[in-house]
Amino acid sequence: MTHTTTDQPTRRASGALVPVLAFAGIVVAVMQTLLVPVIKDLPQLLDTEPSNATWVLTSTLLSGAVATPIMGRLGDLYGKRRMLILSLAVMVVGALISALTSQLLTMIAGRTLQGFAMGAIPLGIGLMRDMLPREKLGSAMALMSSSIGVGGGLALPLAALVAQHADWHALFYGAAGLGVLSIVLTLLIVPESPMRAEGSFDVLGALGLSTGLVLLLLPITKGSDWGWSSGTTLGLFAASVAVLLLWGVFELRTKAPLVDLRTTARREVLLTNLASIMVGVSFYVVSLVLPQLLQLPKATGYGLGQSMVVAGLLVAPLGLTMMFTAPVYARLSAKYGPKVTLILGMLIIGIGYGAGLGLMSAAWQSLVISVVLGAGIGLAYSSLPALIVGAVPASETGAANGLNTLMRSIGTSVSSAVIGMVLANTANHVGGVAIPTMHGFRLSFLIATAAVAVGLLLALFLPKPNRPAQHTQLRASSEEEAGIAHAEEVLRGFRGRVLDAEGAPVARAKVTLIDRRGRQAGATVSAEDGSYAVAVPAQGAYVLAARASGHGPLASSATHPGEERAVDLDLSLPGETVSA
Repeated sequence: MTHTTTDQPTRRASGALVPVLAFAGIVVAVMQTLLVPVIKDLPQLLDTEPSNATWVLTSTLLSGAVATPIMGRLGDLYGKRRMLILSLAVMVVGALISALTSQLLTMIAGRTLQGFAMGAIPLGIGLMRDMLPREKLGSAMALMSSSIGVGGGLALPLAALVAQHADWHALFYGAAGLGVLSIVLTLLIVPESPMRAEGSFDVLGALGLSTGLVLLLLPITKGSDWGWSSGTTLGLFAASVAVLLLWGVFELRTKAPLVDLRTTARREVLLTNLASIMVGVSFYVVSLVLPQLLQLPKATGYGLGQSMVVAGLLVAPLGLTMMFTAPVYARLSAKYGPKVTLILGMLIIGIGYGAGLGLMSAAWQSLVISVVLGAGIGLAYSSLPALIVGAVPASETGAANGLNTLMRSIGTSVSSAVIGMVLANTANHVGGVAIPTMHGFRLSFLIATAAVAVGLLLALFLPKPNRPAQHTQLRASSEEEAGIAHAEEVLRGFRGRVLDAEGAPVARAKVTLIDRRGRQAGATVSAEDGSYAVAVPAQGAYVLAARASGHGPLASSATHPGEERAVDLDLSLPGETVSA
């Protein structure tokens, strides 16, 4: 599978690209927590049993998990902007369906379509990688990745305010309006990426992954209701293992897989994805615990007696802090690398939950917990796409980040199921009503702390970057300066200049490194003086493909000995390779 560019001219990315993409991420993330303020009233609102009403939330989670890697791959193949708009359009349709009904099955159908939009997160990250100069990429990806938490955090107080003063269907009309606004902004501001992955869409792989994920996530989200030892729960777990194993065998044998499992099995990718699950677990715990603690009446002896809106406002700094952490992450990552920022983020999360065990007796303490956890989760979430992008070819950015987002979704699913079970099993029953206890809240925080500890251990085993100075690219003042800095930093790879037929330097030429299996192993853009540099992952034979506007394409074979040195190689457009 190789990485190509389209022949269609593209608009240069404007300064509004990052805010527009981040806004799209926030809009789709709102779907995850939109109904949290009215969750306890859903059985009455939909005239159904509590166990059936939970499908309104579960359906969104399942469809989001399924759509995320699939939309990422479709974006790599057919255009990330195109798939982003499609995701938002499906979300708008789903929101309108939910706004017009109070019937359970129709509501579930609408919520399923809303979850489909979660693929917008990896698509936005992929667009940023393709369109932005390197010095802006770090903070941009950090903001896009954090939009999951930002949207979820901001949705709580706004949804509570609407639910408290208007008909609950207004929540969906508002979501549809935000979706339409995001589509319009995307059409006006975001250009289509010229990057494409060659190959076809793996339909069987998509069906296999979707089936396996549904079979896995369904018992995770419903295990508390069905019973963890019930035949249904255990049977679905067993079926998910069988389906995912068969899917893995199929993916390894197909030429153009939905997910390149060989790339996914790389140490840096595998450990990052496993750490993502732990971050997802820790993020969702605070969203489940603090709103309930704040709204419990003071008569319980530990409840803080706040209204729905006030509780949402006290938890909102979780999302706001994540948003403001993005530029801080960019500076830290540029100096120390995303591995260090991931470790730092997890340490802060651990401190937040550890301190939270003793900070549950006043409303202002909840505000402190939200701010500390927001900072830690913001740093951790921001680090994840940078680690993935640095470990996979550009042609697989969408699919790889889609899989990473899926790992976070699995983490939140596990968190929802486990914390729900803990709070239910430790609750006091008064007059047939289950009231969560302080013991259950503290036990939930301990579980979150344990998850962070496991994630921290995984992060410590992430490999060091091959190029110690690679992060100075983020400090360059322009894409061309970043290219020059990159040329000086490559310790193992190819470097040289891109020249035209008369020997003049060619600026902004796309140089792609292709390995012996026909997959992209690296890519760069030549600087103003024509200089380029691209690192190689390992010893072996490669093809260097160069392309620039107004010049014919060039593909040149070359072999790298694998030593820690750069091989000098000039590329002539059009023509043959010239010795440097």
